[in-house]
Amino acid sequence: MQPDFGTPSVARMYDYLIGGRDNYPSDREACAELLRIAPSTRELALINRAFLLRAARYLAAECGIKQFIDHGSGLPTQPNVHQVVQEVHPDARVVYVDNDPIVLGHGRMMLEEDTATTAVILEDMRRTDAVFESDEVRRLIDFGQPVAALFVSVLHCVPEKDDPWALVRDVARRLPSGSYLVVSQLASDDEQLRTDITQFMHAATGGNWGEVRSLAEVNRFFEGLDLVEGDAPCEVSLWRPDSEIGPRQETQEWVEYGGVARVR
Repeated sequence: MQPDFGTPSVARMYDYLIGGRDNYPSDREACAELLRIAPSTRELALINRAFLLRAARYLAAECGIKQFIDHGSGLPTQPNVHQVVQEVHPDARVVYVDNDPIVLGHGRMMLEEDTATTAVILEDMRRTDAVFESDEVRRLIDFGQPVAALFVSVLHCVPEKDDPWALVRDVARRLPSGSYLVVSQLASDDEQLRTDITQFMHAATGGNWGEVRSLAEVNRFFEGLDLVEGDAPCEVSLWRPDSEIGPRQETQEWVEYGGVARVR
């Protein structure tokens, strides 16, 4: 599959918003329009990245998790999940999953010297059988031990017709008891804003988009799971913040909303 540099990519747009260099004019132009519709989007992307790293560190350090499957991982940046968790457990294993061939190329270059514990696969996360039966997952992940499955700022790429709630339930069902899920997605209780951004992103990305959801719809991802220590889903900058210093949104037209939950 050859990458289409003329059509914006969600992964490359995100890369641009967090200050990365692996993006193209089409991505930057789409981000400019998105920032016009929702001015807090750049801060929101930085907040999400910080949440991902905090959650990964928490699961490794506080919960003893040594295996991670990062669905919709996006373009690599510094630090990435494997670097964070391997600071805690040098033998921790991470499989990154993404359907963007540019992510695959950059990811494999990043991991050239770390293939013993880390891999990236080109796969659509909706194809759960294909992900779990892939050679790299079979090589690195022991399903006799707890696993953390990450769905961080990616489920809004799955349209309602593909039932993202069933996807999360399916993954949770395959994980051993004591595993964890990290879930966040773009959300707003402003119906018009949800419609405007969903329509814009669907058109801009050539249909590679799902939808912005309400907070109540995101809460459904956690049904049947135990939120860690009673934490409720929240705007993710509020989830176990390292300090009061960090990216914050000046406006709240939409947020990254989610949490961390344990599989029973």
